[in-house]
Amino acid sequence: MQAITHVIIVTVDSNDTVIRDGMLLIDGTGFDYVGEMDAARIPRDADIMDCKGCYVAMPGLIDTHNHSSLIRGVDENLDLVDWLPVYDLEHRTCTPQDARQAYRLGYLECLLNGTTTVQDMHRHMDQAAIVAGEMGLRVFLAPYAADVPPYDFFETSDTNERLIKDWHGAFDGRVQVEAGIEDVFYSSDVMYRRALEMHEKYGVRIHTHGPEHPEEEDTAQTRFGMSITQLLAKRGMLGDFLSLGHCVPISERDMELIAQAGASICHCPISAAKLGCGTAPVKRMEEAGINVSLGSDGPIDNNSMNLFQEMKVASLMQKARYRDAKIFDARHMLRMATINGARSLGMEDSIGSLEAGKQADLIMVGLDHPSLRPVCWNETSTDTNLLWALVFAMQGNFVDTVIVAGKTLVRHGHLLTDDEDEILESAQAQGVDWMRRRNAAFNQLLAPIRD
Repeated sequence: MQAITHVIIVTVDSNDTVIRDGMLLIDGTGFDYVGEMDAARIPRDADIMDCKGCYVAMPGLIDTHNHSSLIRGVDENLDLVDWLPVYDLEHRTCTPQDARQAYRLGYLECLLNGTTTVQDMHRHMDQAAIVAGEMGLRVFLAPYAADVPPYDFFETSDTNERLIKDWHGAFDGRVQVEAGIEDVFYSSDVMYRRALEMHEKYGVRIHTHGPEHPEEEDTAQTRFGMSITQLLAKRGMLGDFLSLGHCVPISERDMELIAQAGASICHCPISAAKLGCGTAPVKRMEEAGINVSLGSDGPIDNNSMNLFQEMKVASLMQKARYRDAKIFDARHMLRMATINGARSLGMEDSIGSLEAGKQADLIMVGLDHPSLRPVCWNETSTDTNLLWALVFAMQGNFVDTVIVAGKTLVRHGHLLTDDEDEILESAQAQGVDWMRRRNAAFNQLLAPIRD
């Protein structure tokens, strides 16, 4: 039994309960107790961590749309439609060793920034399963699958199904495999049918891209005579088993389709802004009844994987879009980064909040940083300015401790389950080599998808 005592707890439960002097008891992989400090509950042989009121515990963050990579900061100053063909060169040249080092570096960055669960879409994802098993985090793996020529250099439905057979449920369930599809321009109706078959046969979820840039929606209307969301509906893809990345340009009708189906949207505000896609109407999505979570979109276009940044930017962009300072407050953003993410993955009963009976996935932030002080409380309630600091003043490297399924993966800001220096050195060498091969493939650059 592990006991974390005298800790501030941000539970993100249904009441957004905050406990000023709290205690967490972890038995094996799950929470046995989450509540007020009660020393009498602590077993004699418990391993005790006394936080002395100087740490806050909160659920591990959940990144619901990520693309691992070793290549960042090179495909810059391009709008999405022009950016995609350049990004595709990475996939033309990606080897299993490239992918392995990308997962090692990316998952290290995620853990150090407090992200305990990642929904990842990339290549050679058996390597992702192995790395996640070694490091200890949770992953949902959606292979980057495409089959429409000339985009048939990605993963296939067959490799996706093999990944499900080999790795779904591995490492005590921390590795989950999904049916992954790039998008409606890269993937045929046949590939979408195969994804549905895998969902029905193996019970796996499906992850794909929704509309990201207005120009994509214009092209969809020209090619298919309908929006991307309507085409997904026609192909039978909308359901509570589906999470959609982005959905920046989206109509009221399409929001209703997604809401009625129970699908979730993974909102990536920083990459949307950086690629000139615009600001998603998240307020209207939620009013329509859609569950909206947060994603980083990975280093390829975001340049970092930091859900604390995503919370802040997402809030500010909605306040600006709707000219309303009252919306998307700190509590709202904490839910988007945790329990909403769990709901996007069908895991809301297991992770996403600190509650007895759930898996012990949590992060601890030390309060010994100028931007987090002073911590003030409303003496007649549990209201505290700390919530606002966690969303609007927090840096990922303020995370001190990361625990997943009861196992401590990060302590005092350093990874315990692998060699950080070796990961960085290996990523550096592999990344330089990958970049060389990628640059040599520029003669295979495809034209942007636009009509």
